[in-house]
Amino acid sequence: MHPYRTHSCAALRAEDAGKTVRLSGWVHSKRDHGGLLFIDLRDQDGLTQIVIPAESPVMPVAEEVRVESVITVTGEVVLREETTRNPNLPTGDIELRAKEFTVQSAAAVLPFQVAGNEHYGEELRLKYRYLDLRREKIHRNILLRSQVIASLRRRMVEQGFTEFQTPILTASSPEGARDFLVPSRLHPGKFYALPQAPQQFKQLAMVAGFDRYFQIAPCFRDEAARADRSPGEFYQLDFEMAFATQEEVFATLEPVMEGVFREFGNGRAVTPAPFPRIPYAEAMAVYGSDKPDLRNPLKIANVTEQFADSSFGLFAKIAASGGEIRAIPAPGAGPKPRGFFDKLNAWARENGAGGLGYIQFDEEGGKGPIAKNLEADRVKAIQDKLGLKAGDAVFFAAGKGDEVAKFSGQVRTKIATELELIEEGEFRFCWIVDFPMYEKNEETGQIDFSHNPFSMPQGGLEALNTQDPLDVKAYQYDIVCNGIELTSGAIRNHLPDLMIRAFEIAGYPESVVEEQFGGMLNAFRFGAPPHGGAAPGVDRMVMLLADEPNIREVILFPLNQQGEDLMMGAPSTVEPARLKELSIALNLPKPKPVVKKDAAETE
Repeated sequence: MHPYRTHSCAALRAEDAGKTVRLSGWVHSKRDHGGLLFIDLRDQDGLTQIVIPAESPVMPVAEEVRVESVITVTGEVVLREETTRNPNLPTGDIELRAKEFTVQSAAAVLPFQVAGNEHYGEELRLKYRYLDLRREKIHRNILLRSQVIASLRRRMVEQGFTEFQTPILTASSPEGARDFLVPSRLHPGKFYALPQAPQQFKQLAMVAGFDRYFQIAPCFRDEAARADRSPGEFYQLDFEMAFATQEEVFATLEPVMEGVFREFGNGRAVTPAPFPRIPYAEAMAVYGSDKPDLRNPLKIANVTEQFADSSFGLFAKIAASGGEIRAIPAPGAGPKPRGFFDKLNAWARENGAGGLGYIQFDEEGGKGPIAKNLEADRVKAIQDKLGLKAGDAVFFAAGKGDEVAKFSGQVRTKIATELELIEEGEFRFCWIVDFPMYEKNEETGQIDFSHNPFSMPQGGLEALNTQDPLDVKAYQYDIVCNGIELTSGAIRNHLPDLMIRAFEIAGYPESVVEEQFGGMLNAFRFGAPPHGGAAPGVDRMVMLLADEPNIREVILFPLNQQGEDLMMGAPSTVEPARLKELSIALNLPKPKPVVKKDAAETE
C-alpha cells in the first residue's frame, strides 16, 4: 500500500464499501458526537468523512489533533446509514472507519479559519496567503485559472500557432506605463527593464519568418492597483500573425474567447461570434465609454439641438459655447418618488458634477424643474427622440468633449444599476474599433499616442502627412466583455519611414526612435511582413468567469493595493554591499514631519 494514499478524498463511492484504503489530507473540521469522533478530511479534490469510535486505539491521537493538521488515515470504507448520507457531497454515501492514524504535520493555532465562508481582512489574508488558498472558493478560482490557461493553449495550437518565450530582461520602452528597472552589475549605471508586454519581440518573430506566435506572457508595469488591475505583474494570451488583416485577427480570436467562456461559464449565455463591432466614436457617443457594458440596455442620445436657443438658460448657454447636452433614458422611473431623483442628484455632485437634471413623463407630458422651464414642443421632441413613454424619465449630462462623454457613461451605469436593468448571467462581448491614433495631452497640450504606438494608421503615410493628427484613425481594437477590457491589439506599423513619421507627430525625433527602437526598426529594413495581433488578459478573463469583483481573488500570490507582498516582505531593503556592487547610491525622499496635535485639538 502506498505510504500516503490509495485514493483522493473525492474518489470513494458506495461500491468501495468493504475496501481497506488510505487517505491523506488536511483536517477540515472535527465533530465530537459523544461515542464517535467525526473528522472531515480534505485534499485538493474534495472531502471524505472519517469516523473514529470511542474505543478505537487511535482516538487519543485523533482527539488532540488541531484543524488544518496534515494526517494520514488507513481504514475500512463503510456505508453511511440512510439518514446520515450527504447528497451534496460526492463521497456522501460512505465514510472511512479509521484503524491507523498518523499525524504528518501538526498545525499551530490558526490566524483565521479555513473552513466556512467568514470574511477576513485582505491584509490578514495576504499575509497568510497559503492558508487563504486552502479555502474552497479561492482554491477553486486558482484551479479554474489553470484550466483556462490550458484551454487557451490548446485552442491556439489547434489554429496553427507556435508557443515561444520572449525575454524578461530587456530595454525600456515608452508603452504607456512606468517600467520596472533592473540594475546591471556588469554595466554600471545601466538598467534592464522588465517588459510591459512582449510587443517588439513578437513583431520581430514575424520578421524572422514565424507565421503564428503565441505565449502566456508575463507583463510588468509599475502601475497603481485597481479592482480589475493587479499592481506589478499580470499575464496575457499574447499572439501575433503574419500576412493578416484586421478581420483575420478577429476571426482567429473570437472562437477562442467564445469557446473558453462557454467551456467555463457554467451555462451562462455568451455572445456568439462574430462579436459586434463598435467604432470608438460611436461607443463614446452612445455608451459614454470605450468599455461599454452591453448588458445595460440604455443608450445615450445627443439632445444639444433640443436645448439650443431654448428657454432653459443653463443648457442653452452650454450649447452656445460649443458644449453638448446628453440624455440618458430611465425607463420605468417616471413614477419614482422625489427621493429617488434627489439621491441621484447628490451622487452626481459627489462625482464632480453640478447636479443631474431630469424630466419625468406621465400621460400629460413632461414634469419637473427642467420641463417647467423648457418649451413644451422641445420636451416632446426629447421624449420622441429617446422613444420614451408615460411612466419613463430622462436624465441629462452637460459639458464639453470627453468630460461630458465620460460622465454620461457613468450616469448610464448608475441608472441601469438603480433600476436593476443590467442583464445578469451573461457574457456580452464586442469589439471597439477605429481608435484615434493620437490624442491631445490635457496637461501639456502636446500630441500623444492614444493607444499602441506601433499601430498602423488607417490611410498610411498619406493620412499622417495630410490629416489633422487628431482625425487619424488606427487599426487598433479592443475586446470588451461586460464593461471590462479583455483584449487590446492592432495591425502593426511594419514600414520604417511610416513608423518614423508616426513617432515624429507624437514628439519623438528620428534620432530618439532610432535609439529606443533601433532593433525593431533595423529589422523592418530587411523585409517585414504585414502583421497584427492582440493580447487578451488572462487574469481578467478568470475574474469574469469566477464572478469575482477583485482581480486578486484569481491570482495565486498577488501584491496588495500598495504593491507589497505581505507574506514574503517585498519590496525590501538591500544591504549596502550589494548596492555598492551594483554601483547604486540611494537618494531617498525625506520623511514627512509628524504634526503633533495638542490635547485640546484631540478632544
